[in-house]
Amino acid sequence: MTSRERMLTALSNGRPDRLPCQVHGWMQFYLDTYLDGMDWWEANDRFGLDGAIYVSPIYTYDEQETWRVEHRELGPDRDGNEQWEETIHTPDGDLHHAGARNPITPWTTEYLIKSAEDFSIWEKHHPEPSGADLSEVNAASERMGDRGIIRSHPYSTGQGSPWQSFCILYGTEEAIILGMDEPDVLHHMLDTILERTLRVTRMWSGTRADMVEMGGGAGSSTVISPNFFKEFCLSYDQRQIEVFHDVGVKVVYHLCGGLMEMLDLVVETGTDGLETMTPPSMGGNCDLREASRRIGDKVFFIGGFDQNTGFEHGTPEVARKQVRELFEATRDHAGYICCPSDHFFHGDPENLQAFADACRECVY
Repeated sequence: MTSRERMLTALSNGRPDRLPCQVHGWMQFYLDTYLDGMDWWEANDRFGLDGAIYVSPIYTYDEQETWRVEHRELGPDRDGNEQWEETIHTPDGDLHHAGARNPITPWTTEYLIKSAEDFSIWEKHHPEPSGADLSEVNAASERMGDRGIIRSHPYSTGQGSPWQSFCILYGTEEAIILGMDEPDVLHHMLDTILERTLRVTRMWSGTRADMVEMGGGAGSSTVISPNFFKEFCLSYDQRQIEVFHDVGVKVVYHLCGGLMEMLDLVVETGTDGLETMTPPSMGGNCDLREASRRIGDKVFFIGGFDQNTGFEHGTPEVARKQVRELFEATRDHAGYICCPSDHFFHGDPENLQAFADACRECVY
C-alpha cells in the first residue's frame, strides 16, 4: 500500500498492510532545535512517516467597522516570557484579553469573555467569514499525493467543538460553573458558536481535506463528567459532525485527557475516529486494549504513544517496545494509526526514527 492508501484504510476502520504512523503535528521549537529548521514535509520524509499535514481554509471577511482590535506588546516578564494584551473596541463596549508566549508555546493569561454582557458584545460584533478559500488545502492535497492525508481544523472561535471553543473564550473552570448555575445561558452561548461554525463549514464544499479534528481536552473525563458531556457537548457535536460529513470529510474526536468514561458517548457523536488515547503516564487514563475491545469496531484510533518516555527521556529500544505494545493492543480491530499522544517539544531524533521503523515492522 502507499502511505495514503494505508492511512485512508485506517480512517475507514479497516486493516491496512501494516501499522500506519504519524506525529500529531510538528512543533516549530522541535524543528528548529533538533532538525535544523526543516519544515513538516521534510521532517515526515526524513523519518519515513505516513504523512499527515494540517492545512485549513483561508477565510475572507467583509469590511468590519464595529470590531477594532488594539494590540500591544508588553515586553518580557521576569522569567523572559513575552507578554501581550488586546483591547477590542465596539460600539457597545470594549473587550480585553491578554497572553504570553515563550519559544515553546503561547498561553492565555486573561480570557476575552468574562460575563454574559461580554458575550452579547462578542455575539453582536465579532466578525464572521463571508467566504472560504480552499486553494491552499487543495494544493497541499495535490502535493501530498500518495504520501499521506490532509487534516484541517474547523472554523471556530476557539478550537474544535462549541464546548472547547467556549472554554477558550471564557475559561474552563468558569464555564463549568456557568453550566451548573445558569445552564440556559451556557446553552445559548454554545448554540451561537455552533451556528457560526455550521454556516462557515458549509463553505467547505469541494475541499480535498481528508479529515477534520473536533472535540478538545475540555471534554475529557479528567475535566467534566459524562453527564455534563451529555448536556453541553453531545448534541452540539452531533450536529457539527453531520455537516462535516455532508461536505465529505471524516472526523476524529480529540480528547487529550481522560476518555474511558466517555467512550460510548464519543461513539454517539457520530465521529469516525478518536484521539489522542493518552495513557496514565501522561495524565490521561486510556487503556488502549480495553478501548479497542469496547468500541474498536465502531471508530478508528489515533495516538497512544507516550512521547515523554518514548521520545524525550527514552531510547530507541524503549520507543520500539512501546510501538509493539500499541500494535498488539489494537490489532484485533486494526483501525489504528500509531502516533504520539499529543505535541512534543524534545526528543532525540534517533528515538523518532526507531518509532517510525518499528511501525513499519508491525505487519498485519
